[in-house]
Amino acid sequence: MADRTTHIKSDDLLLFSTLRNERVRLPYFLDYYREQGINHFLIVDNDSNDGSTDYLAQQPDVSVWHTTSSYKRARFGVDWLNWLQLKYAHGHWALVVDPDEFLVYPFCDTRPLRALTDWLDASSIKSFSAMLLDMYPKGRLDAQPYSEGQDPMEIASWFDSGNYTMSRNKRFGNLWIQGGPRARVFFHDAPEKAPALNKIPLVKWDRRYTYVSSTHMLLPRGLNQVYDEWGGEKASGVLLHAKFLDTFTSKAAEELTRKQHYAASVEYKAYADSLKDDPELWCKWSEKYINWRQLEILGLMSKGNWA
Repeated sequence: MADRTTHIKSDDLLLFSTLRNERVRLPYFLDYYREQGINHFLIVDNDSNDGSTDYLAQQPDVSVWHTTSSYKRARFGVDWLNWLQLKYAHGHWALVVDPDEFLVYPFCDTRPLRALTDWLDASSIKSFSAMLLDMYPKGRLDAQPYSEGQDPMEIASWFDSGNYTMSRNKRFGNLWIQGGPRARVFFHDAPEKAPALNKIPLVKWDRRYTYVSSTHMLLPRGLNQVYDEWGGEKASGVLLHAKFLDTFTSKAAEELTRKQHYAASVEYKAYADSLKDDPELWCKWSEKYINWRQLEILGLMSKGNWA
């Protein structure tokens, strides 16, 4: 729909994303990552009908592709983005996020994303992890409407500071993290089926690399070694996940009908079952988000040895 990839410079920071009907989120999403230092956005629109495609096509730093094909048959969009990264991301730092995911990294309040990637380059580190942290409002999800251009964390400003389990995936070597409000509320009867929260969204891309399952794990397996199993700490970040806004109920109903998500859309079936009772995700153990330093104190991310 708009191919501006000829404008990409050799050292540009690139962002890749897939979406469907996220028009209301796009202005803040793009501005957030522009401010962090992303130079070019490469986005696959999966048959939106809310104006997302036209809006993206008008942005001077966005290249956008449109497809009516099955999200599920493209391994939930992974194949689309792997192809774009193969073609355009070789030699670049590439960030892969959804429109409701906002990367927070050490010193992000004072240092641009390029400061992080420069340090990773100097340290010969090729991949950077960020735990997905579900954010939610206090009260009903639909109590406060989200406005275009608004910081979603003004509404969804709370999170679970604990309540997480971790194990190591022996096949791929990555951590597997579950828990948070989705396990606590939507999967309380079967927490082992709760969505994975481990992500490796930022990679110094090489055309030989590939994501295997969302951004949970990659090949070659060495890219998944984003933690220190000998007791030290590697630098890591957090993806603030602003899924739970007033738009969530209609979005969940649409995705349940489309049946394009993982494991026969078991996640959206759980949402639909619970949303009938107007659940509140906030509880007396919820923490209100302040900044990245708070997340580091809570052990949810680390600056490692980046001074």
